[in-house]
Amino acid sequence: MDKITLQRIEKLHPLVKEEVKQIIKECDESLKGRAKVRITQGLRTFEEQEKLYAIGRITAGKKVTNAKAGQSIHNYGLAVDICLMIDGKTVSWDTVKDWDNDQVADWYECVKIFAKHGWDWGGNWKTFKDLPHFEKKNIPTKKGVVKTSWRTLQKMKRDKEGYVIL
Repeated sequence: MDKITLQRIEKLHPLVKEEVKQIIKECDESLKGRAKVRITQGLRTFEEQEKLYAIGRITAGKKVTNAKAGQSIHNYGLAVDICLMIDGKTVSWDTVKDWDNDQVADWYECVKIFAKHGWDWGGNWKTFKDLPHFEKKNIPTKKGVVKTSWRTLQKMKRDKEGYVIL
């Protein structure tokens, strides 16, 4: 796991940090080759979200999100976007390449591992598919499983670090 990925994991919600480390470790072990997973985005501030939302609406470019500030699971540290790093230097979002030649696209090896851990994949969305995106919707807590959505998360209290209290 590279330094950038570890730094981004450290900013995630405390309830998912260790799980994400485990997922990335499993992905990297499964890939067995030139590709390794890098987290390109984890926790995103409301300000960062507004800037992304403006793309294709207020600023030039193709729309990259339908989520305003507070409407993205990234805003709560419960989502990650990934890419594959090839040979430690080339960034790839190629979802069909099989870098380790095991007859399974490397991207889908990772999709399966995230799913095994209960993470939803943006590639399964009906509209506005987001292939690099994974989010944790059901969070196990001491009080039971919390089913999260941005509407629920917006209303929750936050701890002193700013994370929602689940």
